[in-house]
Amino acid sequence: MEKGYVHIITGDGPGKTTSAFGIAARALGRGLRVCVIQFLKKKISGEILFFRKCSKNIVIKQFGTASFVRKAIVGPEDIKLANRGLDYAKKQVMSGKFDIVILDEINVALYFGLLKVDDVISLINLRAKNVELILTGRNAPQELFDYADYFIKIEALKHPFVRGETARKGIEF
Repeated sequence: MEKGYVHIITGDGPGKTTSAFGIAARALGRGLRVCVIQFLKKKISGEILFFRKCSKNIVIKQFGTASFVRKAIVGPEDIKLANRGLDYAKKQVMSGKFDIVILDEINVALYFGLLKVDDVISLINLRAKNVELILTGRNAPQELFDYADYFIKIEALKHPFVRGETARKGIEF
């Protein structure tokens, strides 16, 4: 790509990661190379299984613990893994190896205080200019708005989660 854009996909509705993986699928179909870096996650979802089977042009790395992280109970291991993920991301956005880099749930890592907004802004500015950068997760900080070419807020107007139904294998994960 001649010029890469910055996407921020945020909001309280479900589908932020799904949207980013949809862009990844489209890119892979066109022969582009994709790197997905997941913060706060260490579970193998359906999309990860699919992409690992179907394409050699995608790298997926996870930087999280197996436990669910809440803002009130962030531990030192969560902070260490988030910063390790950010360091890895900085290398990838400058490496020239990838056309698209997805930072999945990085907004949540920022909201929880695991990372600093200034460090993410630095990453945005350091990236090779042809790299498309996608940041997902709830509670994207307002400071990132000016750096985004796309700022998408996902809202669920109606969803089974609201009725207390759980996620279904193969549909929501």
